[in-house]
Amino acid sequence: MEKYERIGRELVHKGAIIDYYQDTIRIPNGNIAKWDYIRHKGAAAVVAVKDDGKLLMVRQYRNALDRETLEIPAGGLNDMNEPTDLAAARELEEETGYKAGKLELLLSLRTTVAFCDEKIDVYVATDLMRSAQHLDEDEFLDVVSCDAEELVQMIYDCKIQDGKTVSAILAYYNKYCNGTN
Repeated sequence: MEKYERIGRELVHKGAIIDYYQDTIRIPNGNIAKWDYIRHKGAAAVVAVKDDGKLLMVRQYRNALDRETLEIPAGGLNDMNEPTDLAAARELEEETGYKAGKLELLLSLRTTVAFCDEKIDVYVATDLMRSAQHLDEDEFLDVVSCDAEELVQMIYDCKIQDGKTVSAILAYYNKYCNGTN
């Protein structure tokens, strides 16, 4: 493969969650291209498994879709250097009111590699202990418990479409429920 060379990067907008840039790239044929690039500080997410085997999910409104979604608990890192296991534990407690006795990394994913560097580390949380929910003042969500099989079916019925949730539920199901450890 021939070489791509970034010859410029201009900040177009600095946001609360993302920074939007326009990159100037010399492509292999020597031409110059302008490409969008979004820098994201990263995130962590949790497949939270209760003692009865059900998974804790959060139902919340998502502005980009103008509807509610069913997702695994997740949230952004406080800064790019925050350890993702600490962020995952924090988000689990904040959103669901449960603390994890054990956290194990399940997978890392990049959400939209064509224009964004967002990375989400997804953990499996077990040995859950009841705590207190600590929602942000602009955060309203419902916590529900679901069977893994039910969630997998919801994915195939196109009822769950959030990329991190689809990836996490299918990876969890394949590793822990389907006997392919």
